[in-house]
Amino acid sequence: MPKLIILRGNSGSGKTSAAKILQQKFGSNTMLLSHDMIRMEVLHVWGKEGLEKSLPLMIQLLKYGRQHSEITILEGILHSGDYSLLFETAVAEYGQDIFAYYYDLPFEETLLRHSTKPNRDDFGESDMRRWWREKDFLPNISETILTKEISLDEAVDQIYRDVTA
Repeated sequence: MPKLIILRGNSGSGKTSAAKILQQKFGSNTMLLSHDMIRMEVLHVWGKEGLEKSLPLMIQLLKYGRQHSEITILEGILHSGDYSLLFETAVAEYGQDIFAYYYDLPFEETLLRHSTKPNRDDFGESDMRRWWREKDFLPNISETILTKEISLDEAVDQIYRDVTA
């Protein structure tokens, strides 16, 4: 049965790092949908245009993952209101086989984590404040909360155990 892993949270939380490790850990036939990659590299769009153009593609890729991959990993900031149609599609496609995680970190922690990333000079604190949403939980999907006390390795291990149990 195909499974969907959703990793959400504010910029600098650790979503992309966890998603890449999980894809390697699950191995072949694991599809990774990174919202930033799809929006900025595939479509080359930002802001409102990024939302309008990425949402339909993300929905199609989510459906493709359901039909062609054992595990699909969806990761990004993915604000709950802006991407509600994506999450409705996730429920329709995957039903109970959704494993959702939300990084609920203080703003200062996301700044600290961002400072360690290779793309740390691409954007800074003012951008991160503009994108910030406090406790942006999904209304229709239960999310496991990941806090700053949980290391990257611990988060990956927890998610892997949850999905393979």
